[in-house]
Amino acid sequence: MEKALIHASRTLLALYFIYPGATKLLTPEGSLALMELHNIPMAIVLLPIAGIVQVAAGLCLLINKQVVVSALTLAAMVLVINVGLHDFWNTYEGVNTGHEMQNFVKNLGIFSGLLLLAAANLATSKQSVAD
Repeated sequence: MEKALIHASRTLLALYFIYPGATKLLTPEGSLALMELHNIPMAIVLLPIAGIVQVAAGLCLLINKQVVVSALTLAAMVLVINVGLHDFWNTYEGVNTGHEMQNFVKNLGIFSGLLLLAAANLATSKQSVAD
């Protein structure tokens, strides 16, 4: 049961990052506009990097390779995105601060899930070495 739950969470988290990462790469206009609205510096450079990281790390989660590194990389990225793009404490024209606060809190849950996934994989790898 434990392995099935970890597999399910790893797969769902992978899909959560693969799709938006691909969207950033294939149709960047919306993401770029959001980044520029939030005054993200070098958005034109950072957006494709974010997309590549999301797709690559998401695929690693999906195929169960480099899970700890991928989960921690995505966790760090979630924190950066949270502070930069879901900054509900700032006001932007056309941006609903309540919705941004909801996104901020949701992302903290995703961050927590990534940390748990990394911890579970570390525990599993230590158990395998001990066996």
